[in-house]
Amino acid sequence: MNVAVGLGCDRGTPLATLQHALGAALAQAGAQAGQVVAAASVTLKADEAGLLALAAEHGWALAFYAPAQLAGVPVPNPSETVRRYTGTPSVSEAAALLAGGRALGHEEALPMTALLVEKFKHRGADGRNATVSIARCDSFLYQPP
Repeated sequence: MNVAVGLGCDRGTPLATLQHALGAALAQAGAQAGQVVAAASVTLKADEAGLLALAAEHGWALAFYAPAQLAGVPVPNPSETVRRYTGTPSVSEAAALLAGGRALGHEEALPMTALLVEKFKHRGADGRNATVSIARCDSFLYQPP
C-alpha cells in the first residue's frame, strides 16, 4: 500500500509534536512511514522549520500547494477557521489528496474516498496543533473525474 500524507500545523510547531501526530495517524491508517510516497502542505508553510525537519527525517520531498489549489479539492471536513488563517478550508486533507494524485502522475486530486485518515488533530504538550491526513494512492483506486 502506498500513501500520501497531508500536513498542517500552527506556526512554530516543534518537530516532536509533528512526529507524534504523524505516528498516531499512520498507526490509525495501518501504515508505516516507509509507505509514504508523497507529502504536502500549503505554501504558507514552505518555511515551517518543523515540517521541513519532519520531511528531511523521512527523506520526503515536501510539496506545497497554493491555497486556491487546495480550496478546489472536495474534502469531508472543511473548516472556516482554517480558511480564515490560510485562505483554504482544508490543508491536510486537500494536500493529501492532491499529493496522492500527483504521485500517480495526475494533475487531479484523488477522490475524498481515498482518505484512510481524515483530519487527525493533535495538540502537543507545547500547546501547538498539528493536523495529518492520509490518503491511499494506489493506481487501481484512481478513477479520473
